[in-house]
Amino acid sequence: MANTSASELAAKLLDDCLNARPWSPADADSLASAALSDDPRQARSAARALFAGLIEPLADLFEPQLAADYAAIFSVVIARALPALRAGDLLSRYGEVSTVRAVQGEPKRVVVLSRVTLGADVSITSLFLDAAKRRFPGAEIILAGTSKAWELFERDPRLTMFAVEYGRSATLAERLSTYAPLRRLCDQPGTILLDPDSRLSQLGLLPLCPAENHFLFQSRAFGGDSIDPLPVLACRWIEQTLGINDAEPYLHPRFNYEFGASPVVTASFGVGDNHSKRIDDLFEHEIAAHLASLPAQVFIDAGIPGSEEEARVRAAVEAAGEQGKRIGIHTGSFASFAAMIAVSNLYFGYDSAGQHVAAAMGVPVVSVFKGFANERMLARWTPHGPGPVTVLRADRYQDHARLLDAAVQALSL
Repeated sequence: MANTSASELAAKLLDDCLNARPWSPADADSLASAALSDDPRQARSAARALFAGLIEPLADLFEPQLAADYAAIFSVVIARALPALRAGDLLSRYGEVSTVRAVQGEPKRVVVLSRVTLGADVSITSLFLDAAKRRFPGAEIILAGTSKAWELFERDPRLTMFAVEYGRSATLAERLSTYAPLRRLCDQPGTILLDPDSRLSQLGLLPLCPAENHFLFQSRAFGGDSIDPLPVLACRWIEQTLGINDAEPYLHPRFNYEFGASPVVTASFGVGDNHSKRIDDLFEHEIAAHLASLPAQVFIDAGIPGSEEEARVRAAVEAAGEQGKRIGIHTGSFASFAAMIAVSNLYFGYDSAGQHVAAAMGVPVVSVFKGFANERMLARWTPHGPGPVTVLRADRYQDHARLLDAAVQALSL
């Protein structure tokens, strides 16, 4: 094993799982050891192999057996990183918390974990928050998540924040550093934990509280072979667990926009650092030029200041020439842009956070999908809400020009 790289170990484990072969616990332990290296560069590289090369591909396929494989493999990883915990105990507990069952009694506190990704926090986590507030009117409702997640809901008077930071490019040790503070929060008398399959709990595996108080929406397996989107499945789980049959997504940021009678179009070229979701620069330039021609106020989000996304957005607006000066470039937090999306008349983007905000708020969505692992992943992450949703699958268009024509046709007010 000493001569096997972390990326090779991750690839071998993934291949064994995808082909229904027994995987080696020694491989999982070796991969975890590499990700816990004292050498920061090795630890970061091995963490990328572990999460991007193994864990995320297992999750993205939304296959129940692969969800079980994840739980078994990552139990070994956690046990290596946190020696006080045993892999067998973690796996046994996981079976308990992922069993769908009704909440009994009236807790004093309800902790809802953020999904970490902001689009999912609006489309999924907010359903849990809405249901918890209605099901437990006398309880303290705590959202545990990052500051960016909190900004989406910070004006909700029923919510209390518990801040934890979780970096998607962090090392294994950094990702697991949330365990101790979250356990102190959740392992209290009168507290229950509602877990929407959060990275903060490592998709339900971390023992943050007694198993009987931990309720896990196992989103990668719940729904089986159906093609329902995740918000529909989450509502179904919420009804079975909390008895609320009409949970609704929402956001409540501090930002408020009023644009008058003029139509507003919002757009984003963000892909969450996953460039397999993008088309190309030319496509974005032509989309920006078309947006600039619409009889509407147009705003494109710049993403993180100084990022590659911001450079692409500014290049696309500049390529639109004189007409591009009509486009406003939004700079600021995602919560600010989400508030702008919520009052717009039309939204355009790739498979990323903005589409889920728009769909949840009933704003018409035009979404370009590319780079999805299989049909079920597309179905699960298709934006869902009360408004019209147009999904343009890049794989169904023979060339760039035809996809662009379809997008332009969909982008009509």
